[in-house]
Amino acid sequence: MIGLIVVIAVVVIVLIWFAASYNSFIRARNNVEEAYATMDVYLKKRFDLIPNLVETVKGYAKHERETLQSVIDARAAVGSAGSVEERAKSENVLSGTLKSLFAVAENYPDLKANQNFTQLQAELRNMEQEIANSRKYYNAVVKKYNNRCQMFPGNIVAGLFGFRPKTMFEVENSGERNNVHVDFGA
Repeated sequence: MIGLIVVIAVVVIVLIWFAASYNSFIRARNNVEEAYATMDVYLKKRFDLIPNLVETVKGYAKHERETLQSVIDARAAVGSAGSVEERAKSENVLSGTLKSLFAVAENYPDLKANQNFTQLQAELRNMEQEIANSRKYYNAVVKKYNNRCQMFPGNIVAGLFGFRPKTMFEVENSGERNNVHVDFGA
């Protein structure tokens, strides 16, 4: 009789552990989805801001067609990206083209003095900071989720219920990790 009670108690404890583990995976997955959605809001705001910025620069920099077109193409790639990996890659390309756009703007003093341009530039700068913060948060919750999926004994529950590691939002271009050289002497 005592042996049966011990077996039942062990089975109940294991079932409670599985239920608690499963629920913690659900919570972690929902945190990842919420973090991505938050980041997506900021990315959408930037996405919507770019046409105004491009139009403002167009009026001043008519012969900078190639730079403007690369920004437009990068924005279109972001809009058509499907997976997290594609989205991260497209967003990194867009960030690079925006840097080129601001480099072009440096050659036009009238543009730099334009209130609409400076306001859009400030909004975009703030938006980039919000995006960076949301990427950090997203990557932190993805790391926590991935650790749960890959570490014992959570990997058993993850395998049984189909929880798979998520992709982090990373810089694709290794050149973007390097320090930027600024020369005011020219």
